[in-house]
Amino acid sequence: MLNIQVEPGVPTARGAWARVGAVTLGIFTVMTAELLPVGLLTPVAAELRVSAGTAGLMVTVPGLVAAVSAPLIALRAAGTDRRTVLVALMALVAAANLATAAAGHFAVVLGARVLLGVAIGGFWALAGGLAPRLVPASDVGRATAVVFGGVSAASVLGVPAATTAAEWTGWRGAFAGVGVVVVATGALVALLPRLPGPHRAPGTRAGAVGLLRDNARAGAGLLGLSRDNARADAGLLGLSRDNARAGAGLLGLSRDSARVRTGLLGLLRDNARVRAGLVLTLLLVTGHFLAYSFVRPVLAEHVHVSGELVGVLLLGYGIAGVAGNFLAGPAAGRSPRRTLAVLAAGLTAALLALALAGGTAPAGAALLLLWGLAYGGVSVGLQAWFMAAAPEDVETATGLHVSVFCLSIALGSLLGGLLVDATTLTAVLRTGAALTLAACLAAVLSGRKHTS
Repeated sequence: MLNIQVEPGVPTARGAWARVGAVTLGIFTVMTAELLPVGLLTPVAAELRVSAGTAGLMVTVPGLVAAVSAPLIALRAAGTDRRTVLVALMALVAAANLATAAAGHFAVVLGARVLLGVAIGGFWALAGGLAPRLVPASDVGRATAVVFGGVSAASVLGVPAATTAAEWTGWRGAFAGVGVVVVATGALVALLPRLPGPHRAPGTRAGAVGLLRDNARAGAGLLGLSRDNARADAGLLGLSRDNARAGAGLLGLSRDSARVRTGLLGLLRDNARVRAGLVLTLLLVTGHFLAYSFVRPVLAEHVHVSGELVGVLLLGYGIAGVAGNFLAGPAAGRSPRRTLAVLAAGLTAALLALALAGGTAPAGAALLLLWGLAYGGVSVGLQAWFMAAAPEDVETATGLHVSVFCLSIALGSLLGGLLVDATTLTAVLRTGAALTLAACLAAVLSGRKHTS
């Protein structure tokens, strides 16, 4: 049996990379579950009798929910054993996938995807800051890159692999299979050492997923929380603070009483490079998912690739993406700005050329590989940007990054669905290219104010 137990709070070299591997596999399977509909829109839409644009809500809904749940769960889990929370969130992911596999109506699918979004946001936000608890200090940077490599690998490898499997098992089998894999990976994550949250000021106690504070009587709406010695009704996503302390809103985090309180809003206000990184994230990820959410119908109807070859091409896209991740990693460490500018230019070229390549399967296949190669480096490039932009507050910057990333996935798939239903498939390619071109220009222009 794999043994990755260590003393809490004292990372050692022994078993360090096994622990990192467990977290990476966890985030890989969770993100694969989020993006799985990308390769299955056509069969899902056909069986449940909805349009391709409506089916795209399977990507939009969890992205929107995750954008909200990421900062909330990160805040609420501050004093909780992270291992327990991560395993609970993975169980929720598995349940959502199994419910989707059994759904007989599209409304049931969307309900399951809401639950999935809650789990995704929390898992990604917590896992992104675990490296210092898993490995010695000298390996934290490399371990963080590996963990976030799971995000990239999910879109460039997990989704194509599941899509290929669906050719034999059907889309329901693909969802059920991912659910089972999540359960197995959750068992591995359960072998992590205890990962208690940072010490909180006396009088504060955090539970696992949603907690009520002592001596407080407050009504909480969905995901609302109540605090000690406070009597305030919290509406949707509302929070009240202990003993008349300043309230922190949805994007606010409070630090221990002896430390300077730098919340999400404070980081946004004071750090121009973080703001620039969020703009790049919004443009790049929205542009990519605006087109990628509909890559299957694009390949089938625009490039005229036969159905049995779609999964193979997406697998090739995934392999190219993994190569892009490894190629971009070292370059991003040296200069995130230049690396992201090059990747954005590559995405723009691939999307524009693919929009003009209708009816030419060989050209379409080559451009799909270029697309995968370019996007494969985006996650590691963006993470390198935020680590360089806020080296003393990486966890807070990561929370912002995760929230905007998830929001961008949702926004891209939503806009893509509207375009597909209202115009033509090539519209998603052209619009996606326009956004990635804007990201390229933003990265280049950011060099006038900031060095990389």
